Amino acid sequence: MIDPLPDRRARIRIGAHEPCRPLVDYLAARFTYHDREGWQEHIRMGRLLVNRRTATEASVLGPGDLVEFCMPNAPEPPVDTGYDILFQDDALLVVDKPADLPCHPAGRYYRNTLWGLLRQRHGPHAYLALMNRIDRETSGLVLAARTRWAAGDLGRQFRKRAVFKRYVALVEGRFPKGATEAHGVLAPDTASAVRKRRRFQPGPVPGGLAENAEACRTTLTGVLQSGEISCVEAIPHTGRLHQIRATLSGLGYPVVGDKIYGVDEGCFLRFIQGRLDPEDRRRLRLPRQALHAAELRIRHPATGKALLFRSELPEDMRALIGQRGKAVISP
Repeated sequence: MIDPLPDRRARIRIGAHEPCRPLVDYLAARFTYHDREGWQEHIRMGRLLVNRRTATEASVLGPGDLVEFCMPNAPEPPVDTGYDILFQDDALLVVDKPADLPCHPAGRYYRNTLWGLLRQRHGPHAYLALMNRIDRETSGLVLAARTRWAAGDLGRQFRKRAVFKRYVALVEGRFPKGATEAHGVLAPDTASAVRKRRRFQPGPVPGGLAENAEACRTTLTGVLQSGEISCVEAIPHTGRLHQIRATLSGLGYPVVGDKIYGVDEGCFLRFIQGRLDPEDRRRLRLPRQALHAAELRIRHPATGKALLFRSELPEDMRALIGQRGKAVISP
């Protein structure tokens, strides 16, 4: 029987130049998801450690101190746990992930993540590093390293842009047939009410980029059209956060079902408040963003052999454009 996944524990190291101050003051100012009284209760319950020892309400932090929060177990939102393992050996694991499954622990998700499910399957002490993170609502291929050495080699492949990735997206509008080279800059969208939203500005990349701005490049190819929806293949040549979704939105072709970059960003604000109404769902068309990680090419870290993995387009995306089988996934 596999041991259960360890309890969730968050750690932070106090910076070398930070002033000394009471633990509860630091927590209330730094982590505002609990107020001062809430943090005091967690301390009284023995859930805070300072330098591996149980903290008290009188604990004072100084430079270099290690603070750990042993988070209480809490119900997590349900997810789709129906992932498939396409390949595994001593070094690698390649998974076909469904939509509605987060990759990494974050927010309310810990055990109900691909990382958590794989750790429970292979043992909580097995080494496992997810190498390409895709969003919770994005389906498709995820690569994991099973040793530190393999993770280092694969990391170098990603940094050198030697890994080939191909995505398929369904977008609003009639995307032009043929290939489009989308060059430009991604930066925080300061005009948006959604803090995590990024804005794609097409065109030549300036010599000096503003803070938090990144150059990006994506090859977009229109594959077919079905009414007012187009199927687009996307090959990212840079690996930026939200690159494909923000680029398509900036070009006027938002991804179907995308609550942040879609036809109405207000859908995201209502979604996180649990207030999506029937009209929102009608406009979104799908309960998730229609983006799929369809192809991945790497070199095996031990043998150097070229490996190619493909994932069939999910049924929800095929049904939306009236397709069956693998017709819209070209080799």
